[in-house]
Amino acid sequence: MNQKAFYCTASELVKRGRDNIPPQFISGAHLIYSSPATLAFNSPGAEGFGVKRAGLAVPGSVMLIVAPGCCGRNTSLISSMREYDNRFFYLMMDETDIVTGRHLKKIPKAVAEVCDSLEEKPSVVMICITCVDALLGTDMERICRKATEKVGIPVRPCYMYALTREGRKPPMVHVRQSLYSLLEPRKKKGNVVNLLGFFSPLADDCELYDLLRQAGVKTVHEISRCRDYDEYMTMAEANFNLVLHPEARFAAEDFHDRLKIPFIELTRLYQIDKIGSQYRAFGNVLGVQFDDREPAERASAAVAAFRESCPEASFAVGECMNGDAFELSLALVRYGFKVPEIYGTITAENFVYLRQLAALSPETKVFSNLEPTMLYYDGSHSGVNMTIGKDAGYYHQDCPNVVWNQDRQPYGYAGVRHLFEALLAAGKEVRV
Repeated sequence: MNQKAFYCTASELVKRGRDNIPPQFISGAHLIYSSPATLAFNSPGAEGFGVKRAGLAVPGSVMLIVAPGCCGRNTSLISSMREYDNRFFYLMMDETDIVTGRHLKKIPKAVAEVCDSLEEKPSVVMICITCVDALLGTDMERICRKATEKVGIPVRPCYMYALTREGRKPPMVHVRQSLYSLLEPRKKKGNVVNLLGFFSPLADDCELYDLLRQAGVKTVHEISRCRDYDEYMTMAEANFNLVLHPEARFAAEDFHDRLKIPFIELTRLYQIDKIGSQYRAFGNVLGVQFDDREPAERASAAVAAFRESCPEASFAVGECMNGDAFELSLALVRYGFKVPEIYGTITAENFVYLRQLAALSPETKVFSNLEPTMLYYDGSHSGVNMTIGKDAGYYHQDCPNVVWNQDRQPYGYAGVRHLFEALLAAGKEVRV
């Protein structure tokens, strides 16, 4: 039986429309193949900023993981990192706990034991629970209130529910909301802005910092740059929030409802002209005309240098990287490169880029990282000679790969420049 990996071309997907996405691209519609993408996605302790690392973004916080051994085991890699020393604790569940839910009575006592064991009292205890408690219907808000009463410091829930990833509030959306739920109303300062969306800072040379200074902003808060809990609490003084990742929208709405702080959403893009258009629109909202010529020119120069070195570069673009696979693919095609293959999970939001991509590169193949037929993937005749993303690198192991999944977040013109500098370095290995 001749099996082939399922794919749709960009033009076929656009013809089907956003309301008729093939079930192979929808995780809840079939068995899931644990490709590199889904391994990283389904295992929040594996790498990057999953629920566990994200839950410790508040300075001085610790985490109590309440889970069966199999769910807690994947935290071992993170807990071995120096910055997380003495920040992860475990309350292991046995079969009786799972059947009866008796572990719920142990949680407040376990929180107290964790706090008593530390030389310095934590600022907050995050309770990380798994799909087991989702199935049990555990009311973790109530459990956390009881624990708060017992130890006298905030205790917040942190849900590692793979079951809810297709829902309205998936785990990475909820954890962002939990992180900022500790903030209390403060008097607003007109020159303070919060950047929401990531659990690590933007690259230090990102032009967004300079543009905000041009707008009169004196203080830019990022949770990952807060030195201590007191500085974290000053995020409540912001005049407005900038949402840089769509998974932070719920957190921004919570800011608006509880703390009366409005927000503006900006999108991470790799198309230089679209970055400029977005900055101009942002400036219009603030009543400022930004001077972004120098960073835009540096980004354009990086693209030109790579194009001169590797004019025949032909990309496979994966979703295990810092960007939207479809937007980045569109950017590459617009810069004059070929993109024969994309690996990605499709949502209605991706069609903004897919429609444009279909017009420029209609035969680009879109594969689903979730689809079991990827077991039969054969890239020997794809024409790909460079890859971006860990998953794309897995499928084309003989091609130079830029993983592009660093903790420090690329953004704006600086993100484009750093990406093409990395591609240029990798491209020296290409013989095209």
